[in-house]
Amino acid sequence: MMRTWFFCCLLFLGFAVLLFAWKGNAATRQPIPPPAEDLPLAQASSSATAVFAGGCFWGTQSVFERVKGVIDTTAGYAGGTAATATYAQVTTETTGHAESVRVVFDPSKITYGTLLRIFFSVAHDPTQLNRQGPDVGPSYRSVIFYLNDDQRRIATAYIAQLDAAKVFRKRIVTEVTPLKGFYRAEAYHQDYALHNPDNPYIQVCDRPKIAELRKQFPDLFVEYTGKR
Repeated sequence: MMRTWFFCCLLFLGFAVLLFAWKGNAATRQPIPPPAEDLPLAQASSSATAVFAGGCFWGTQSVFERVKGVIDTTAGYAGGTAATATYAQVTTETTGHAESVRVVFDPSKITYGTLLRIFFSVAHDPTQLNRQGPDVGPSYRSVIFYLNDDQRRIATAYIAQLDAAKVFRKRIVTEVTPLKGFYRAEAYHQDYALHNPDNPYIQVCDRPKIAELRKQFPDLFVEYTGKR
């Protein structure tokens, strides 16, 4: 696995140091403020889609699949073309793709703005440019791929709101860009954190995110044991 190269460094630095660095740009470990602009909960149950990129898709998926109101999640690639949507090509950092997660949710149970709040609070650090923790390169950049004007408006307004309130110690670098295509990643990437809980990468980088989701959003946290 291509991410194993940094495990020796993590062992020397220690779990506490890495976790502190990941949290270091946040002004608080409490949930960040909700978006001032959002859509109300829908009156009838249905499905809607959101696509987020925030570092390694293993961790992003492991967060969103444990959110109440989320119907399904898929790890994949967005930002580039179908011809280059393979892990081997994306890791060359030349394809334009970002490791992404497609989130299918019920808008009668959770709003798009609440998903954004989770994305910015616990799924990743939105102030890191072209990296998340030990993963470096544009494929690990922070992106909100919007599917419609409402998503664009809500995401853009929320970033401005958080920056104006100086919620983070640095400015948010998250891109807000239209989704031109989403390409499912290889089968072994799907639910990777669930199926590989003892992997050192998962223990150091992803399990803390799940713990923070449970801590910061207890009313939205649900256990996850596999595809719904």
